[in-house]
Amino acid sequence: MTAPRRLVFWRHGRTEWNAQMRFQGQTDIPLDDVGLAQAERAAAMLASLQPSIIISSDLTRAHSTASALARLVDVEVGTDQRLRETFAGDWEGLTRDVLESTYGTELAAWSAFSDVRPGGHGETRIEVADRMEAAVVDALADLKAGQTMVVATHGGAARTAIGRLLGLPHETWGALGVLTNCSWSVLVENLSGQGSPWRLQEYNAGTLPEPALGDDR
Repeated sequence: MTAPRRLVFWRHGRTEWNAQMRFQGQTDIPLDDVGLAQAERAAAMLASLQPSIIISSDLTRAHSTASALARLVDVEVGTDQRLRETFAGDWEGLTRDVLESTYGTELAAWSAFSDVRPGGHGETRIEVADRMEAAVVDALADLKAGQTMVVATHGGAARTAIGRLLGLPHETWGALGVLTNCSWSVLVENLSGQGSPWRLQEYNAGTLPEPALGDDR
């Protein structure tokens, strides 16, 4: 049998704005000291998956996270701006408290994965999913059977991509929980020919998946 390919969506480490609960969007904020340490720790674990391809958002926080892994496995990081976080218009830089007090209704609708444009002129979830999927599919063309690709990206962008690749209706993507800094989610190619082409093996994880036959065996 052909060995399935594996996709790892990896959220970047912590930034100062993360610590301050500010909406980052596409504002280019670097990792703080905690984030750098998180990236080094996570990279040491993900290196055991022996990734053949590493791609990253061009924003500093994601690229720095990817670089920590690239140094360990001697794989060059491919940069793609389509892997950026959601552009959030006027919301970028605002704290959670300010967002809730000023834009409460719009924030609640956007958080429920509606087609609201964040910050008045930001990207919809569907638009983010479209570009994320295109970037991943393009990179998958070079991923061979049995190989692993790591996608260093952002929390909101990763959730939309995972929902899209699993074939979930976009109205349900909000059921996927918020991703923590430097956590990862693992999708494994479904070669059965039935259902979604990808299966979710790990979500918002800080440990590596364990082999299993199935929970009914």
